Amino acid sequence: MSYVKPADLAQSMIEAGQSKVLMSTRDTLIRGYMGGAILTLGAAFAVTVSTQTGEPLLGAILFPVGFILLYLMGFELLTGFFTLTPLALIDKRPGVNFAGIMRSWGLVFVGNFAGAFTVAVAMAIYFTYGFTSEPSAVGVALSEIGHGRTVGYAEHGAGGMLTLFTRGVLCNWMVSTGVIAAMMAKDVVSKALVMWMPVMLFFYMGFEHSVVNMFLFPTGLLLGADFTISDYLIWNEIPTVLGNIVGGITFVGLTIYATHARTAPKRVALTRPNGKRFAAHHTRIPAGLLEEHTH
Repeated sequence: MSYVKPADLAQSMIEAGQSKVLMSTRDTLIRGYMGGAILTLGAAFAVTVSTQTGEPLLGAILFPVGFILLYLMGFELLTGFFTLTPLALIDKRPGVNFAGIMRSWGLVFVGNFAGAFTVAVAMAIYFTYGFTSEPSAVGVALSEIGHGRTVGYAEHGAGGMLTLFTRGVLCNWMVSTGVIAAMMAKDVVSKALVMWMPVMLFFYMGFEHSVVNMFLFPTGLLLGADFTISDYLIWNEIPTVLGNIVGGITFVGLTIYATHARTAPKRVALTRPNGKRFAAHHTRIPAGLLEEHTH
């Protein structure tokens, strides 16, 4: 199994962030559309399996199929942009500024939502025979997810909002770990394996992913679920996006950047005249040993 060292990984992350910011409008929209569509087809598959088998773990095991496919085909997700593009700004890469990052986030959001909504409409038709019958068992399950993860949070007030935000943070911690883990591998099998593990975890734990939710909640609304568009935006999508931003930047992007792209100087190994060995920060070497160390 091929392996890219963390220091090289950090540079790849910075370069990937710069590339995303500089991507053309057309390509960002197309790649965002396909990324949203393929990921949410995977979500529809996972919910179908979970509902028909009664085994949520099996659905979680299979959900990463969509994520792996879209990544290997070079399509884009908003959550990955949250993690990688700020690194290019912090590293002062040419052509990267705050406005450029906001532009790229906005474009991939539109692309992801369009792709996810396309799948939502297709699945609503699929589960109701073109809206001529009541939703199938899977359609009912999707409606219940939308209700539980909007109104269900609202019932807990501030505590529900905090829980929603926290689940968004935890989600992109795992999803972006999958994105950057794929950069550590060079062959297809290895990439698929390292992406599969954290993405399975996020789905089974019920964390909140802004792009997956672009499919789940519109599908529920199309199938007559008991919540509104404002419920979806206020009690799910907006807090989820904010949580995804914090999770991706804080726990994945900045941690790797800080310790592997901007590695602090190592402590210096020294020996006292009495033979005792110790280590000291490079700026705190005792005066009596400084000359010896420089030689």
